[in-house]
Amino acid sequence: MTQTIAPRRLEIGNTVFTYGEAGAGPPLVLLHGIGSAARAFDDQFSALSGAFRVVAWDAPGYGGSTSLAPQSPVARDYARALRLFLDGLGIPACHLVGHSLGVLMAASFAADHPDRILSLTLASVAAGQAHLPAAEREKLLGQRLGDIATLGPRQMAEQRGPRLLAADATPVMIRRVVETMAAVRPDGYAQAARMLAAGDVKADIARLPADMPVQFIYGDGDVITPPARNIEAASVRPAAPVHIVHGAGHALYLERPETFNSLLTDFIAKTGSSRR
Repeated sequence: MTQTIAPRRLEIGNTVFTYGEAGAGPPLVLLHGIGSAARAFDDQFSALSGAFRVVAWDAPGYGGSTSLAPQSPVARDYARALRLFLDGLGIPACHLVGHSLGVLMAASFAADHPDRILSLTLASVAAGQAHLPAAEREKLLGQRLGDIATLGPRQMAEQRGPRLLAADATPVMIRRVVETMAAVRPDGYAQAARMLAAGDVKADIARLPADMPVQFIYGDGDVITPPARNIEAASVRPAAPVHIVHGAGHALYLERPETFNSLLTDFIAKTGSSRR
């Protein structure tokens, strides 16, 4: 049964992070996407905390976490915040999982701090839009900023949320996605949207050391970060395993938690608890 984890609070100087944590063992750290939060990973807390110290943050500008200083941050700004967060929790190295926008953060952190990565899982890859023509980037960014400003989080969630799921998603799944997205803060969402517009995940994947265990996971029903986009990102790391979760959309960790969790635990078991 899925259990909701009570949020925790970490203060480091003038910076606050809110996050979820459960269990003990090797640290497994989960980074959520642009319309999400730590609480989205309740299925992972419930199922994996018997073997791991499962931690999921509210990214800067989400939940009760302090926003980043730059109005237009880049992935490395989030990576710096993640380093501060992990230091504050006494986590020197972890199995890191990024979902969607969290992939950009995870790949940047892993490329800059490979010694702190035991394994890296990149799921439903948000590739970033740095490769697009400037006019198209501005159009896409304008649409996101316009939605959060004119619709507000609740109406935006009602419109956008169901698209994160496959056609056969249950009402409970839809409600979970919508309620989580409806709680986003406009300031944090706007900063994340600007980071997405400037992001280039393939450049960071190309910087990862050859000995770092990396895997990719995506749903074959994903219309947000479609299969072709995940395959393109994974092509930068040809030796990395790529897993397709059949019948899942973008929020595959919620739609197919048993499959997603098994892919995490199997990969960690194969790579060992630490890199040598």
